[in-house]
Amino acid sequence: MKSVAIVPTLAVAAFAAPAKDIEKRATPHVYLAGDSTMALGGGGTSTQGWGVYLPYSLKDVTVVNDAVAGRSARSYTDEGRFTTLVNTVASGDWVIIEFGHNDGGSLSPTDNGRSDCVGSGSETCTTAAGVVVQTYVTYLTNAAKALLAKGAKVIISSPTPDNTCESGTCSYTPSRFTAYCKDVVENAGNGASFVDHGQYVANEFNALGATVVNSYYPKDHTHTSPIGANVVAAAFMKGLMCNNDPLATYSKNTTASIAGSCI
Repeated sequence: MKSVAIVPTLAVAAFAAPAKDIEKRATPHVYLAGDSTMALGGGGTSTQGWGVYLPYSLKDVTVVNDAVAGRSARSYTDEGRFTTLVNTVASGDWVIIEFGHNDGGSLSPTDNGRSDCVGSGSETCTTAAGVVVQTYVTYLTNAAKALLAKGAKVIISSPTPDNTCESGTCSYTPSRFTAYCKDVVENAGNGASFVDHGQYVANEFNALGATVVNSYYPKDHTHTSPIGANVVAAAFMKGLMCNNDPLATYSKNTTASIAGSCI
């Protein structure tokens, strides 16, 4: 199999308002917002995030990896990181958003500051400490709308799967966050798009087989080795190009040059 070488309720108004005159950069920027599976350094020793390899397959853009280990849609919002992105992007930029690994879990009895309220809409939950928590869909919809208002395009990417071949047989079932990602794109409207990164990764892992895929997970079943992260980055590019996403016009590769089939 050929593989490409790819070295309380927050309203949209809570983010910075767009400038009246939005100027484009000479070179568009592509910002990455996500967790350790995307971030520089991955999950620690012997691992790496796939976002580190994305710049090797894009031309005429500047990739800025703002993914941070341990973050969720909620904590990335609460820490002001989406607000910073909104204040930073220019018209014509892209923001790729991928969360899910840290968004699950329960809000009780102990709130870890990362878990979202379960639901696909505007549901809210209140922790024992009185903190109002929103859904994954609400956090990302608010961020996406604010970014779009600045003239950026937003790509909502489904989370990468944990090791699909850990049992010795490769198998993948999308998490609820994949469906939530589609809801976010629908809510955000024009300028937002979806890449089913999780499915593209799972398909490539299935083709590679358990022995190879298990070697990509030196530490745990979530964080890939640098070689594994390279494969995961290629899978994202495959999905991007199969979707004819506008960002794909900046690809150094062709759809056929990356392993796998379009879905």
